[in-house]
Amino acid sequence: MHREIRKPLIMFTPKQPLRMKESRSRLADVTTGSFQEVLDDPFVSDKASVKRIILCSGKVAWDAINERDKRNAPVAVVRVEQLYPFPIEQINAVLDSYPNAKEIVWLQEEPENMGAWQFVEHRIWRVKERGYDLRHTSRVESGSPATGSKAIHDQEHTDLMDETFAGF
Repeated sequence: MHREIRKPLIMFTPKQPLRMKESRSRLADVTTGSFQEVLDDPFVSDKASVKRIILCSGKVAWDAINERDKRNAPVAVVRVEQLYPFPIEQINAVLDSYPNAKEIVWLQEEPENMGAWQFVEHRIWRVKERGYDLRHTSRVESGSPATGSKAIHDQEHTDLMDETFAGF
């Protein structure tokens, strides 16, 4: 929820993004302006070339950006920084800036029965009315958020990226 009052930001995040040069903000980004509910992909130079938009929240955005760069895929990774109230107007504004994108993928690293998709699904479904194909990718349903095995986790992550970037 956007308000004109200033208050401290508290973030719960893994350590990995804190170490990444790409995730750092300039001082001006945090001393002026306000909280941005949706962050467009700053690494896309030609928005007309984008065919697929990945919407996601959290650390998985950096994984998607790295995978996109590795595959040289015509994909934009848009970060949804606020889930409630759901920022559909801001999302629509970002979607409108990609004139040739026809597909939207909600990406989450969590299993399908966890994470944000169950909350987001009925809020974002309206993009289909605007002519977009919508799907989501996540790990398979599970009773636990993590497998407990690095090898299995890495394979699941590879499968997740392969499914998200299918066709590129």
